[in-house]
Amino acid sequence: MPLSQLKDSVPVTGMGPQVGAYGVQDTLRSGFSSVKNELLPSHALELSEKNFQLNQDKMNFSNLRNIQGLHAPLKLQMEYRAARQIQRLPFLQSSHLALDTLKGNDESISFEDILNDPAQSEMMGEPHIMVEYKLGMM
Repeated sequence: MPLSQLKDSVPVTGMGPQVGAYGVQDTLRSGFSSVKNELLPSHALELSEKNFQLNQDKMNFSNLRNIQGLHAPLKLQMEYRAARQIQRLPFLQSSHLALDTLKGNDESISFEDILNDPAQSEMMGEPHIMVEYKLGMM
């Protein structure tokens, strides 16, 4: 399956900071910039590990297409997109339980499940400002 079809189905995090209306980093919404995020990978396997889930999804979609036809990966991608759009209010972290269930990650415990507690997050926005920004009022 070409990457162009897969880019909307698999979340890819941006490497650079968000730029505001005046070309300056929006620190209130995206946090402080880090020089470490802008550096190239220090080890050859680091890039492979970052793209592991993307490569795994591409391989699974390719196998699914070969076995069941073109409709199967397209249907699964539409279900992923619909499950990803279900969220809480903008200032609350969403667990994405439906997406985890579709991907089969609901029965496994990983690093993010234990050490990615939203209550311990360094970035917490003001709820009213975040909701107004999400609704386009700001």
